[in-house]
Amino acid sequence: MAAGRAGAAPGLTGKLARLLRDPFTVAGLTIYAVLIIVAVFADQLMTHDPGEILFRANGRVASNQPPSAAYLLGTTNLGRDVYSQLIGGSRIALVVGFTAAICVAAFGTLIGLLAGYFGGKLDAILMRLADLALAIPFLPFAIVLAGFSRSSTTNVIVAVVLLLWPNTARVIRAQVLTVKERAYVEAARVTGASDARILFVHVAPNILPLTFLYGSVAIGWAILTEAAVSFVGFGDAKNISWGYMLQDAFVSQALSRGSWHWFVPPGLCIILVVIAGFFIARGAEDVLFPKLRS
Repeated sequence: MAAGRAGAAPGLTGKLARLLRDPFTVAGLTIYAVLIIVAVFADQLMTHDPGEILFRANGRVASNQPPSAAYLLGTTNLGRDVYSQLIGGSRIALVVGFTAAICVAAFGTLIGLLAGYFGGKLDAILMRLADLALAIPFLPFAIVLAGFSRSSTTNVIVAVVLLLWPNTARVIRAQVLTVKERAYVEAARVTGASDARILFVHVAPNILPLTFLYGSVAIGWAILTEAAVSFVGFGDAKNISWGYMLQDAFVSQALSRGSWHWFVPPGLCIILVVIAGFFIARGAEDVLFPKLRS
């Protein structure tokens, strides 16, 4: 049994080491690292309060100002600093993205472990629940949930978790069906190890790279969902997110006025975060499924 654990750990360590050597994975992790740093030090990086209405020296509202030394990305039609809104929006992206990712990865992994290891009726029930969740349209569900309850980032996180866990659970379940038949798992079972110990000590470590992979993808989905919900007007009006910025710019007809500095930066941030999840998935594909390269 000890030998089984020793053999499983290097395998996991080796996979993670190969992931960190992959250029796609490094690029994705770098984008996430920048997001975390900006969100953590947002107070120091912001030049104004994101919701503050700014005034010019003559006392008039500093509305629709172009980028300048005073306003790095210009101002909105209400005189709010776009740059400060962009930096402040990174915190909403961080909270929504990483909270949803952790919940999706944890919940989906747990369901996949239980379904794959125990099988039988439990497996059938959990997979039917997964089929039901997959049948629900993702974005309309998030909008309806936000519309029938108090608009908040919590609703976005709940919607993402409720509808994205089946993707993780199905892949984890398939992997568990293979891992549980390996020799070191059988050896642990023969020596009298409990199902819980086998499941979380011998099986779970071998599927952690997949958990990490689907968690990283969920970050992009969560941020994209929050942006979409905010864009259609169902977001939390108290928090200025990237989606809120796009919705505000759209309603104010920023495109027709050529105020690219208002809507391009938040759009690029959303794109970069979603691409980061794709980069990590692309890099992990080569490591976890090397046969696909041929």
